Amino acid sequence: MLKRRDDPFMLVIGMTSVKMGDRLAQVGCAHGPRLAAIAAKVGLSGRAVALVPDEESAARARKGAEQAGVLVEVEIAPPTSLPIEAASFDLVILDNTGGLLTEMSEEDRGASVREAKRITRPGGRVMVLGTSPPTGLAALLSRGQSSPRYDSTPLLVKAGFKSVRTLAERDGLVFVEAIKSRT
Repeated sequence: MLKRRDDPFMLVIGMTSVKMGDRLAQVGCAHGPRLAAIAAKVGLSGRAVALVPDEESAARARKGAEQAGVLVEVEIAPPTSLPIEAASFDLVILDNTGGLLTEMSEEDRGASVREAKRITRPGGRVMVLGTSPPTGLAALLSRGQSSPRYDSTPLLVKAGFKSVRTLAERDGLVFVEAIKSRT
């Protein structure tokens, strides 16, 4: 029998390393409860903002936050032009699990990553949360119906981030982290 985890978001919370008092921005919201689980870690001394491209994503973010009892500011804005002051956040998550970056033109992807960098404080982190194709039994059952993983590493390097690396590929998710230079 397969054992179910107590907390389905433990992996995401661990990979983001978000902690009490952090200023967190998530661009895009493919999964409201996942956003809420991450946002809950900043506590009342931190700040959590969801910057989403449309009302459908905003509704997901609001519902996830409400169900978890978490305070998340939700703003609708294109990811290529975020209405946020520069150097405002410790961590910016680009949620590509719903195809936010993948479905953009190359030019818009670059603009979105530059915006994420702009709103990240010096020494802060940007993380691209993506999906990976299934492996093992899941791959056999899906019969090649999944889309290939989008590699955001070259985009982050081109934007001038330091220490760009894939932290993990697990449970169908990919975590790519980049550090904004302190200078």
